[in-house]
Amino acid sequence: MTYKAVLCGCGAMAKGWLRALQSASDLSNEVEIVGLVDLDLSVASALATEFGLDQVSIGSDLASVIEATQANMVFDVVVPSARSAVVSTALKLGCHVLSEKPLAASMEEAKALLSLAAETGRVHAVVQNRRFISGVRRLRRAVEDGLIGDVSGIHCDFFLAPHFGGFREAMDNVLLLDMAIHTFDAARFVSGKQPLSVYCVETNPSGSWYTHGASANAIFRLSGDAVFTYRGSWCAEGRRTSWESAWRLVGSKGMITWDGEEGFEATVAGDEPGLLRGHRILPIPSAPEDGETHGHQSMLVDFIDAVKSGRKPETVSYDNIKSLSMVFGAIESARTGLPVSISVEGH
Repeated sequence: MTYKAVLCGCGAMAKGWLRALQSASDLSNEVEIVGLVDLDLSVASALATEFGLDQVSIGSDLASVIEATQANMVFDVVVPSARSAVVSTALKLGCHVLSEKPLAASMEEAKALLSLAAETGRVHAVVQNRRFISGVRRLRRAVEDGLIGDVSGIHCDFFLAPHFGGFREAMDNVLLLDMAIHTFDAARFVSGKQPLSVYCVETNPSGSWYTHGASANAIFRLSGDAVFTYRGSWCAEGRRTSWESAWRLVGSKGMITWDGEEGFEATVAGDEPGLLRGHRILPIPSAPEDGETHGHQSMLVDFIDAVKSGRKPETVSYDNIKSLSMVFGAIESARTGLPVSISVEGH
């Protein structure tokens, strides 16, 4: 079966979606882009021309384009403030939906979308493409294999200085809402643990070109008496970390460090006499499946396979809301100056 898909939101992010769809033969055979939707029709038309989509329907109203094309799938690439309206429209018209992150612009909107997805019986998932890279898959496998024992600490540093321009520089809570969710979701995925509470300090440092919240420091309590700490800034000029953060996992037997790129090391206690035992290096297992390590492309393959098979996609919305709850918990803690309990009852 070939799925007819409408891509809603034709800005810069949409190009990554279309490249991923066109670069994989299986995806290009299974998904046909039949419509492009954007409030600026010239942007949609330019995207169609760039990617050779000469026959697609172009419009500014999602419902009209879905009905005109008889689409059964929507790729949502709009800004977060428009997400609820776009996803609601698509679900009500019988489409499966894969959305950019975040799942919603508030927890209330997120819960409403989950209820609507359940009511309509459509597959609703969120792009957390950072799960689908080799480094994160290798960390997850190492934890599952018990390489360093029971994980008690996950510590991530994220320091970059991107000059995006556009909507991000005008956002509130820009680091937490637009970027930190990748690391929060990956930490939850790698550890297999659930968030319980968070204390967060958020600032907009001197020299920041963002309107609000370019830096955040958060401490999460996780299930199993584990802790996850996040230190980040999106206006940190100088030697940067990886976009995937720099990681240190601490377990009952040893530690794993990952620089977010190619630098991995797993170490356990050595046998040196005296106060400190030194360390012994262990090999880190490869990713379980190479096909799951191609980022956005692997994310799309997982979603399409879930729609075909009836299984839940890895980033199904009723699981992803737990990652979103970490973001909004951190934002609330930063606002109040108090620790915030995290609970997603009923999901």
